[in-house]
Amino acid sequence: MKYPIPKEEYITSGTVACQGCGCVLALRYALKALGPDTAMCVPACCWSVIDGPFPYSATKVPLFHTAFETAASAASGLRQGFAIRGNDHTTVLAWAGDGGTADIGIQALSGAVERDEDIIYICYDNEAYMNTGIQRSSSTPWGAWTTTTPVRHFKKEEKKNLIEIMVAHGIRYTATAAISNPKDLMAKVAKAKEIRGAKFIQIFASCIPGWKMKSENAIKAVRLGVQTGLVPLFEVENGVYKISYKPKTFKPIEDYLKLQGRFRHLTPEQIEHITKMRDLRWKQLEAKVKMTGALAEEMAELA
Repeated sequence: MKYPIPKEEYITSGTVACQGCGCVLALRYALKALGPDTAMCVPACCWSVIDGPFPYSATKVPLFHTAFETAASAASGLRQGFAIRGNDHTTVLAWAGDGGTADIGIQALSGAVERDEDIIYICYDNEAYMNTGIQRSSSTPWGAWTTTTPVRHFKKEEKKNLIEIMVAHGIRYTATAAISNPKDLMAKVAKAKEIRGAKFIQIFASCIPGWKMKSENAIKAVRLGVQTGLVPLFEVENGVYKISYKPKTFKPIEDYLKLQGRFRHLTPEQIEHITKMRDLRWKQLEAKVKMTGALAEEMAELA
């Protein structure tokens, strides 16, 4: 996707975010795509701290702080409140981390999508509960260290597939994105803005302390995640899958893992397991692209 990057900024400078914070870049790009006529609901997460204490705010759009589990339900209420006032133009954005999405907030998200609420829900995915001390979430990848999955007992479960959960709900639009590919990210957010009904986007965003790496590698690590194929960029519109970007050849997975201390303990055999799982997921994704593409017209009619 091609998308011109707007000059307007909707996040102020001098926030309390960590140096190189990926979730700040994620919101910066998302708001550039959405513009000033946006209202946000943010649960407990890194951004609830980064935004600053009342009456101050790091964002130039209205932002409503809400409870950990209620990003989607609060956004649903906000959308209905706007509708009562005859406002059908303001974009309502639920903005949450992976803990508040894949775990604590998934019931509210499921309900909002099942009701087809006219909101955009964006999960900035840094793969753990970073704000509260780098604890494991269901979005933490296999093999990763966290403070609740120490080296000897690193996470043995695969990362929860949020996109497939959304597809199973019959969502109108869902997509993956990454801060290393800002034009693709903004194009997907802008596309979601124009679609009426529930939309979900999962943005892969780095965390310097949580990933145990240098701040200058914040974007490099995410880019390698995409280039190694560990982070596939694709979208699903009305059940039809489309790959946004696939490297001609995958870079070695070791290039991605070695930048981050959270994977330092992995053995060659364990890295081989990650490689095999990546190859399997790509086969599954490409099969879905082929299958749903052939049924695109029928699926569009049903949607």
